[in-house]
Amino acid sequence: MPAMTLQDLREQVCDANRALEPSGLVRLTWGNVSGIDRASGLWAIKPSGVDYLALKPADIVVLDLEGRVVEGQFRPSSDTKTHLVLYREFPEIGGITHTHSLHATMFAQAGREIPCFGTTHADHFHGTVPLVRALTPEEVTQDYEHFTGVAIVERLRELKLNPLEMPAVLQLHHAPFTFGINAMDSLKNSIALEMCAHMALGSATLNPAIGAIPHHILEKHHLRKHGPDAYYGQK
Repeated sequence: MPAMTLQDLREQVCDANRALEPSGLVRLTWGNVSGIDRASGLWAIKPSGVDYLALKPADIVVLDLEGRVVEGQFRPSSDTKTHLVLYREFPEIGGITHTHSLHATMFAQAGREIPCFGTTHADHFHGTVPLVRALTPEEVTQDYEHFTGVAIVERLRELKLNPLEMPAVLQLHHAPFTFGINAMDSLKNSIALEMCAHMALGSATLNPAIGAIPHHILEKHHLRKHGPDAYYGQK
């Protein structure tokens, strides 16, 4: 795939970040989206603390995979090092969204994974959305954002999960991170995660004895959208 222009990359990442607030996933500036152009090895992320609706493509910060700023007048998001670790370790990831959306963050703060109770969840996430361990005091002191990424990578590898089959994790005491083939796709996965977290909380409240969706239904719903013989949607 040919490299994007930096303008195209900035526009894609700007559009995804500007969509955060209308999506209902964020308040204030509690979230960020990044996207990468694998052909050039350059990626882009929201500047730290800048209001979403005020964002322009020229405001988006472009970096390389060493974490060096290539273009941009602003300081990049405080979560930049987390995104960088994920892009380095998983070449299939093309976009990352981090929010503090209400219900998904409730699960993260409570130290609870999000179980798959139904087909809406199965359509987007191949089973239980995993919980990532808390960072140690040494990791927080040494390089908090870097080790947040390290802990996410560690958990996905421990569970042998492909980040595009399980495009979401919950960082214990923190909040969710989602992944996608590009910036906007990762945002869509954040929207799906928040809806599934809300549904899971309500379902468990209505029926505390609820069990996970039967495995054969989980597999059918996930694979018809994401499997090798997927037939959902248009070619």
